[in-house]
Amino acid sequence: MNHPVAIITGSAQRIGKALAQALHAQGYNLVLHYFNTSAAPLADTLNALRPNSVTLIQADLNNPDASAKIIEHAINIFKQIDVLVNNASSFYPTPIGAATQQNWHDLFNTNAAAPFFLCQAAAPFLALQKGCIINIADIYAQTPKRNHTLYCMAKAANTMLTKSLAIELAPNIRVNGIAPGAALWPNNQPPQNEESALAEIPLGRVGGAQAMVETILFLINSATYITGQIIPVDGGKSVAGIA
Repeated sequence: MNHPVAIITGSAQRIGKALAQALHAQGYNLVLHYFNTSAAPLADTLNALRPNSVTLIQADLNNPDASAKIIEHAINIFKQIDVLVNNASSFYPTPIGAATQQNWHDLFNTNAAAPFFLCQAAAPFLALQKGCIINIADIYAQTPKRNHTLYCMAKAANTMLTKSLAIELAPNIRVNGIAPGAALWPNNQPPQNEESALAEIPLGRVGGAQAMVETILFLINSATYITGQIIPVDGGKSVAGIA
């Protein structure tokens, strides 16, 4: 059986981990990228279910050689690429007056530059498979979040990356994204003012990783005539105009 192959960056936890589990259950072989938090426990679990179905690669997306390294590893191991999910992201506040050049480079590298160069390196192999790319944007690419100017700018670039590559890589590769809003609490810890935070979400709850995964799977498996789109998965927060 020729298993399709998916690359997931930032796969060790949260949305990346949940997506890896879901795609593996659908028969995908996986290339799991990680940096600080190891994805080895996840890979061991999935390989126990289906031997030699998951391979790991550690890479710092601030390194300009990382993108080529990840794609080369995928081809060396599995010989093809069907899906690329640019999930890895740095996220932290950069208040005006305190932001640094290092903040700029880190936030733009992980959220915009690395996804671009991963797409560029993977494109010839994705085209052979009529594959697709999924970028993880953010609702704050459209409506700024206080004290997060650099992050919002980087995610805005990520959004344009999706739209532009949908044109550049058509007709053989579809490129779409999701824009999470209230997906998960930071480090899975609700804020002290949880009630106030939930009041800003029309559906009144966080979506959890599963809501993100369901939308990504729709874009991969079912949305064969959709490209260049970013779907907000935010419980209605962006519609309500709440930043």
